[in-house]
Amino acid sequence: MARISGVDLPKKKRIEYALTYIFGIGLYTSRKILDATGVDYNTRVFELTDAQAADIRNEIQDKFMVEGDLRKKVSMDIKGLMDLGSYRGLRHRRGLPCRGQSTKTNARTRKGKRKTVGAA
Repeated sequence: MARISGVDLPKKKRIEYALTYIFGIGLYTSRKILDATGVDYNTRVFELTDAQAADIRNEIQDKFMVEGDLRKKVSMDIKGLMDLGSYRGLRHRRGLPCRGQSTKTNARTRKGKRKTVGAA
């Protein structure tokens, strides 16, 4: 079991897809990391040598913001928008969609469970 950036990667998956289990790393970034470290995309996680795992770990630490640091940065950015009083910040504060979606009928994910009004 390879543990990188505090995440246990699934053993049987190919390394290019296993790295995407780390918050902040998508498929493109995963492939860039593997190219930089010289690890084959088709290598399974359990086949990684300790040296390869260490190379991947060092590459991620040196060049990418992932997991806890990235989550903290995102939440601080949102908090900054809310403190500024920008439109996006107000939408975040009210728990509504921020990117122009319709809210008359949909947006239940952001608005939460329906609150029935006027049922007699």
